[in-house]
Parts: sequence; structure tokens; C-alpha cells
Amino acid sequence: MLKILSNALTDIVGGYGQRRVWITLATEDIFDQHRRTTLGPLWLLVNYFAFAATFIFIFTPAPLDPLHAIYIGVGLLVWSYINDNITQAVTLFEREESFIKGTTLPLSVYVMRLTLQNLIRSAYALAGCVVILLLAGVTVSGAWLWSGLGVCLILVASPAVVTVFAFLGVFFPDSQFIIANLMRVAMFATPVFWGNAGGDPLRTVLFYWNPFTYFLAIVREPIVDGSAPLNSFGVCIAITLAMWAGAVLLLGTFRRQVALIV
Repeated sequence: MLKILSNALTDIVGGYGQRRVWITLATEDIFDQHRRTTLGPLWLLVNYFAFAATFIFIFTPAPLDPLHAIYIGVGLLVWSYINDNITQAVTLFEREESFIKGTTLPLSVYVMRLTLQNLIRSAYALAGCVVILLLAGVTVSGAWLWSGLGVCLILVASPAVVTVFAFLGVFFPDSQFIIANLMRVAMFATPVFWGNAGGDPLRTVLFYWNPFTYFLAIVREPIVDGSAPLNSFGVCIAITLAMWAGAVLLLGTFRRQVALIV
């Protein structure tokens, strides 16, 4: 067990030491994807705003409720970040095959590259979310500090989540199609657009037994109703610790085998 922990920490510390590499690669990826476009990365903002506005008008009953607009806008921002990390992680090591086989970079470099890419994308989407909040007449309060803490917890969990799903994709290639389909369904099975269970048995199960519900709640509830979602924080901390335990176990046990499999 100590050897597994040592191997994992060696990779993680080595990845941090190579932070200039993954920061450079991640930023270049974003700008390369929009190099020949007029708006450049600003398309990320436009895409989020158009998507969020569409769902706000579809799922918000007339007359338009500003609180529901905020609920959807923030929920979609958090969900998009989580969804991108999970769906892209499953094929991460396959996409990075040439680097993995041709260099001695730690696997955590590729994990952080993807995590930072999605963080940059979310930063542009955040600007669109701010526009929605301003149009909805949101009032800033001290409870937003809880929302900031929720964002930090999601960021802490992200590398672990990416690592676990990246290894899943290596050892079970079909998982990329399974995860992609599951996440499409999960988008509507998670309270991104709809509210509480409302007494419906199926919604009750989807609401309380869905881990994504709690990650949305720790960011959204302090903004929407000014509450401190302590129970949701407890669930998210437990999930984050479990994901990091899985990530350390996988890194410490299989990191050398990845180059032989991909």
C-alpha cells in the first residue's frame, strides 16, 4: 500500500513540477480550436448564453420568474463543467497516446491539461452566467461565500474525477460510449432545469440519490435563496475523498501500464 501511495505521489508531484507544460498546452488548445474564427474563444461565451437562454425560456413558465432564470443559469454552468470533465476524461489517455508513448511526462500532466481546458471554457461561460444574473436583478449577499467554497470543492474534485474516468476508458474502451449516453440522460435526470422532487416518487429518487444534485446545490443554493447547504457539502466532501482515494489507487498501481495499453 505504501508503494502504491508513493508511486501516486511521485506522479502527482511530478505533474505539479511540470505545470508550465500543462498550462501552456491547455491555453494553446483553447486558442487553436478558435484560431480562424472571428470571435475566437468568445464563442464559448456565446454558446453558453444561447444554450442557457433557450432553456430558461423553455423551462420557465410565464411570466418569467427571475429566480428560476438564476436557477437554470447557475445550474447549467456547473453541470457543463462537470459533464465536460467526465465525458472527455474517458478518452483522455487514448487522445494523448503519442505523448504518453513518446515522452516520460507524468500522467497527471494530461489530467491537469484537460482540467484546465475545461476550467478556461467555464470561465468564458461564467461571463454569460453573470449576464443572466444581472438581467435577473440578482442581489449579492454574504451567502455567496458558500457558493465560492462550493466552486473550490468542485475544482479540488476535478483532477480526481478525470483520473478515475481516464483509467476507466483505458481498461474498458466501451465506457466512452456508455458514459456519453449516460451523461446525456443524466442532464435531464439531474435538477439542472427542474426544481425539487415535488412529491413525485421518480423525481424524489432522481433528486436525492443523484450525486450531481449535491454538487449543483453547493454552488447554486447560496445564490438562489441565500442558504448554506451544509448537508450537500457533506455529501460532496465524501464523494471527493472517495474519488481521490480511487485516483491515488489507480495512479499508484497502473500508471506504468497505460503506455502499454493505449
